[in-house]
Amino acid sequence: MGTIVAAAFSLLFGMLGAGIWVGLTLMATGVLLLAIFRNIPLERLLPQYTWNILTTSELLALPLFIIMGELLFRTRLSRSLFQGLAPWAGLLPGRLLHVNIIGCSIFAAISGSSAATTQVVGRISLTELLRRGYDRRIAIGSLAGAGTLGFLIPPSNIMIIYGVLGEVSILKLFTAGFIPGFLLAGCFMAWIMIHSRLVPGLVPESERDLRRATWRERLASLRELGPAVFLIACVLGSMYGGIATPSEAAAVGVLGAVLVGWMQGALNLSTIRDVCLGSVQTCSMIGIIVLGASILGNASAFLGVPRAVADFVTGLGLSPFMLMMALMAFYILLGCFLDGFSMIVMTLPIVLPIVKAAGFDPIWFGIFIVLVVEMAQITPPVGFNLFVIQGLTGEGLGAIARYTVPYLLIMIAFTAALTVFPDIVLWLPSKI
Repeated sequence: MGTIVAAAFSLLFGMLGAGIWVGLTLMATGVLLLAIFRNIPLERLLPQYTWNILTTSELLALPLFIIMGELLFRTRLSRSLFQGLAPWAGLLPGRLLHVNIIGCSIFAAISGSSAATTQVVGRISLTELLRRGYDRRIAIGSLAGAGTLGFLIPPSNIMIIYGVLGEVSILKLFTAGFIPGFLLAGCFMAWIMIHSRLVPGLVPESERDLRRATWRERLASLRELGPAVFLIACVLGSMYGGIATPSEAAAVGVLGAVLVGWMQGALNLSTIRDVCLGSVQTCSMIGIIVLGASILGNASAFLGVPRAVADFVTGLGLSPFMLMMALMAFYILLGCFLDGFSMIVMTLPIVLPIVKAAGFDPIWFGIFIVLVVEMAQITPPVGFNLFVIQGLTGEGLGAIARYTVPYLLIMIAFTAALTVFPDIVLWLPSKI
């Protein structure tokens, strides 16, 4: 078994180090392991397995949510969110900084993507915050942290991948993300309020005028949130109303996004072409990664690797809490070099059996792994949210990473709290 594990790691990291695409690396590693250590007819099994994986009905929701995100990126939804939330944010310490958090929470309930959430919300809010004189560090840091909510608040592309690979109900995963998602958003807002009180210069003096907005103006601003509320009703309303499955709800969301784009005058032939090209590129990348991970995962299971690793970890005698803290440290380190999708698909076949053996619910672990993937979104040098914000601001990656440190620490503490109190995650899914 030691020979198999050594060969697996050598092949995997050797090909990754050579710059071969992650999906192809995973696929090639699985195929070579089977070819070397087992005598089976791969030429007949692989085509059949490829067809079975890529035609899984649960995966249908993924390209639909990607199409929806591509459509919404090209609408005026970000401006509507800012105009609708700004009069209300003036009631809180920190003022318009809360638009980053609330705006990302709302868009997260539509898109399913962390990078898309950061880009759409930040395109308007970050420009406005910096123009009005808000401290650059907290404006950028709060957007980077809040943008990660795109994976935690359902619908979530990461949850779909986890559900398919881990054979877990996607609907229950979506349900499990609600309470942790909004609690984490609340923690971010609490930090902004505390930080802005401790350091008054973070909010410019001119923003005191926001408190003078009348209730009539605040209520009138809610009309700007109409498109976002409509899309949330399309996706989550159809799903939890029992009208549609997650895949069907994604299709309803695409239709809703088309209607919003049409009503805002954002749809034309050029836009449709860009949406199609962007969606095909993203779906192709994810499809190759999922297929490669499935082949490697099944090859590992066939060769007995997960059981051997699980026996080794069990022999260490770690408590369940220490096991999850060790896994969190491992994923944070891994997130410095790999994107979230790759992290999950590479490790899940080995890690999930260990977590189950330790007594953790796979639904709970789905939320745990989403949280650590969120941390990877804001850890250099491969943090996708950092790249998105660099494109919006021109700021250096190192500086952006420093601005996000408080939000990374909040996520670490929050994940530890969920490990101690797992019912925070599991209570709502137990009701459906």
